[in-house]
Parts: sequence; structure tokens; C-alpha cells
Amino acid sequence: MEETFYIKNMVCDRCKQVLHQELSKAAIPFSKIELGEIVATISSETDFKTFKKIIMANGFEMMKSDTELLVEKTKELLQEKIIVQGGFDVKVSTYLATHLNKDYSVISKLFSTEAGMTIEKYVIHLKIEKAKELIQMGQFTFSEIAYTLNYKSSSHLAKQFKLLTGLSMTAYKTAKDWNRKTLDKIV
Repeated sequence: MEETFYIKNMVCDRCKQVLHQELSKAAIPFSKIELGEIVATISSETDFKTFKKIIMANGFEMMKSDTELLVEKTKELLQEKIIVQGGFDVKVSTYLATHLNKDYSVISKLFSTEAGMTIEKYVIHLKIEKAKELIQMGQFTFSEIAYTLNYKSSSHLAKQFKLLTGLSMTAYKTAKDWNRKTLDKIV
């Protein structure tokens, strides 16, 4: 019988690809692998142990509670919107409430409790990591980066960048010591 397993720290298509390869190699049947979710048929205790070992060996975790699931889904939505799509065209609170079908105050409180930081701070951390990537690519001016990430001004981005990294954007660019964090290490 197919079962849905919720997986923590899946942040990109490469994560899905790795698990696809590993589960296929172990002959564990699955019908779906999405960010944070695998639908698989686990027919024995041995298969479950193998499945869990593959998850853990690749830096992922199996989630247990509804709260963990909500926080992980919140992270996935924010990462998708900021890292892949560049930013928000609506308020973060409206976006999350709509996509998670929950009141934003509930989402916010559970996220803060479970993750240890507010959604607003998490969004800022994501934006700074995206800014680091764009600086490293060297294809955009700081103003274009700020615009891409939906900042009202490049000085606002510059202040947040310095606050989180300890470096100005110019110093970061010239230092070439690009200490970028992986998305699963932000919280």
C-alpha cells in the first residue's frame, strides 16, 4: 500500500534527483517525489529501514508532527518564491495563508516556535542568500539585485546585507570569500 512520507531539508530539484536515484537503486517502489514529500510503497520492516537509511544518509530527516510539516511547507513556499521566482508580488502573509489554507497568525506563531525565528527574519535570510548568489554571478548591479528581490531601495538591501553578513555588498564582492549557506542551514 502506498504511503506518504514527509521529508525535511529537501530544498531543490537536485534533492529530488538524489532520492530518486537512491530509492531506485534500492528497489524501493515510489510513485512521487516532491519537495518535502515522497509517496512510496514500503512492504516490510527491512524496506522501511532501508528507506529511512537512504533518507538520513543524504542529509534529510523524516518529519513526525503536523507542526513540523507546516513549518517545512512554509519554508518550501518561501524558498520557491524567493530563490526560484525572485520575490513576492503579494504580501508574504497573504501568500502563505492562501497556499497553506490557514490563518497567518497560526502559521507565524508555529513557525516562530518551531524554527526559532520569525517568518520575516527567515525571508530576510533567504533574500540575503539570494543576493550573495547574484553578487557572485557578477551579472547585476546592486540596484538590479535589490529590484530583483523586491526591495524598495538598494540602500535597504545594503543595510540588511551588512547586518547579517558583517560586510558591505562591495566588500563581499571583492573579498571573493563567498561563505554562502545552504538553504537547509538557514534555520
